Amino acid sequence: MIAASYERRSLIITTNLEFSKWGGIFTDDQMAAAMIDRLAHHGQLIVFEGESYRLKHALMRQK
Repeated sequence: MIAASYERRSLIITTNLEFSKWGGIFTDDQMAAAMIDRLAHHGQLIVFEGESYRLKHALMRQK
């Protein structure tokens, strides 16, 4: 999907994993590196810092 969309379509990908952990998800560090390279080439990385609203409220429900 990433390769087919590269320089043809817009993609929005959200994740709470840092790039260094993508190899474990895709079971191949080289595949993850290629995807990150294509995503970052013309992309914009937006990092939200601070406390996660969803995580905070999910933890409140567990109590």
